[in-house]
Amino acid sequence: MGRSKETFNKKEVKKKKEKKRKEKAARKLERKDKEKAGSLEEMFAYVDENGFFVDEPVDPSKKKKTKLEDIEINIPKREAVVFDPIRKGTVSFFNHEKGFGFIVDSETQDSIFVHINGTLEEIKENNLVSFEIEPGQKGPTAVKVKIIR
Repeated sequence: MGRSKETFNKKEVKKKKEKKRKEKAARKLERKDKEKAGSLEEMFAYVDENGFFVDEPVDPSKKKKTKLEDIEINIPKREAVVFDPIRKGTVSFFNHEKGFGFIVDSETQDSIFVHINGTLEEIKENNLVSFEIEPGQKGPTAVKVKIIR
């Protein structure tokens, strides 16, 4: 007589797969029952006087009247700020071999990249310079750099 093709291990694997399939079907039924069980009132959310979501209805005496004109949906326009394109700063680092460095803006204390092509004169570290800012490949870049003193 021939041996059975179904080994003990194969039987165990089949049992595990069948068990997982049944558990998955049971979880699916459970989820469907929960979806049906939720009432409409459980789905309501109320907004209190501070603008937070709450579960219970809010006291009508705490409501505030808001005029439609006072509601702003977009960002309010800024007033035109007069911006001086010529900035002043100090050269914090400059490498003549590589041809680049950084200037610390005296107003904002930001470090701004400067390339040797953007200089009008030869600059050194700790020089007080005037410059203009233009957008570069990786951020703001100083151009038209001149020594003040």
